[in-house]
Amino acid sequence: MAHIALFHSVLGLRPAERLAAERLRAAGHQVITPDLFGGATATTLDEGFQLLDRVGWATAVHRARQALRDMPEETVLAGVSMGTGVVTELWPERTAAAAALLLHATAELPASVPPGTRVQLHAAEPDDFVPPENVAALHRAAREQGVELEIFRYPGVGHFYIDQAGEDHDPEAAELTWRRVLDFLDHGPTSRGTAP
Repeated sequence: MAHIALFHSVLGLRPAERLAAERLRAAGHQVITPDLFGGATATTLDEGFQLLDRVGWATAVHRARQALRDMPEETVLAGVSMGTGVVTELWPERTAAAAALLLHATAELPASVPPGTRVQLHAAEPDDFVPPENVAALHRAAREQGVELEIFRYPGVGHFYIDQAGEDHDPEAAELTWRRVLDFLDHGPTSRGTAP
């Protein structure tokens, strides 16, 4: 069983994250889904970025930090799109995290992350929010720091392909993602993903 903090996308805390958390809980994990926007949500990316501007990045990160206050040090840091940016912000403070789960975007590895830390990335291919240079930088940093990284790309799907209510939803890719995520959380990496 893992403790997991799942940080939402720029659209706010919506059914996509709640359903993901329910699926992880059904597998026996303990999951929190901090609301970084104070209940506000958006339906488009443009609205989402306007919402983020109103809330402020510092406020969103502060709310995430507060939500982690009573969580175990080994809590898995997980992010959906913008949420991976939150992971990037908090990871240097929580280097005992058992793992990091990155959905739809990359994160930066802190220099202090211990060797052997496990990281899994799932993203569409191509995806403007996951440019090849970011993926290559993550792969390079993981190799240099001894981080166990799996990279899974899903050709031809949209950015938010796990969101059942969204136009990008791809049931096959979403199901494969969650099977891989649950295996990652339960057993550790068993097969290497595609790396640049």
